[in-house]
Amino acid sequence: MTNDDQRPQPGTTHFGFQTVREAEKAALVRDVFDAVAPKYDLMNDLMSMGIHRLWKASFLDWLNPRPSMTLLDVGGGTGDIAFGFRKRGGGKAIVCDINKEMLSVGRDRGLNRGIVGGLAWVCGDAERLPVADSSVDAYTIAFCLRNVTHTQQALAEAYRVLKPGGRFMCLEFSRVIVPGLRQLYDAYSFNVMPLIGAKVTGKREAYQYLVESIRKFPAQEELREMVAAAGFERTEVRNLSAGIAAIHSGWRI
Repeated sequence: MTNDDQRPQPGTTHFGFQTVREAEKAALVRDVFDAVAPKYDLMNDLMSMGIHRLWKASFLDWLNPRPSMTLLDVGGGTGDIAFGFRKRGGGKAIVCDINKEMLSVGRDRGLNRGIVGGLAWVCGDAERLPVADSSVDAYTIAFCLRNVTHTQQALAEAYRVLKPGGRFMCLEFSRVIVPGLRQLYDAYSFNVMPLIGAKVTGKREAYQYLVESIRKFPAQEELREMVAAAGFERTEVRNLSAGIAAIHSGWRI
């Protein structure tokens, strides 16, 4: 499979490989995650063979949580980043997700683990965060940015809510940088991942969209430039697993 980089026409955007009206995308994405929320974490383990846990650990290691740090984790409905942040000694964590089903799963997971204090669960849109200006020390977004309709608007919101000196970090699927591996990964993604999704959740189309959305998302350097364009400085990129995923970091100075 090859990546289709054709830009959508004004007023439209990508929903996987489909072109839809911008006003429709948020509802379509919400439907996808409503459908898979109960088995979202199981599917992450199955599709990545557990490697997503190592990626998230590397992400949190680079963030370096501290007790004085308040975190806003956007699109973090099931709680992995927030739980890891708290476990590593971070301060208050706010989980913001547009999808109520995902938040419900996250809250239940927290209760089951005895993680209650220091966590807040908020339903909100990454493009219009229900968070005050300059109010958080760290903004994280993991495997969510590619699902927003207007990426640059979501980045602008990240800048708005961060305090001066605050840290932006994004963990997202990216472009494989090893040619031979790229073809193998494409074959696995398009043939195996939707099949696993169909078997486990009964929602093959949801995982077909997720695979396609990865191919539509900006590559490492393009996303780094977008982060810088939002006003962040000292922007950096770290590839994970030869670029299957990547971490982007930037600072509001």
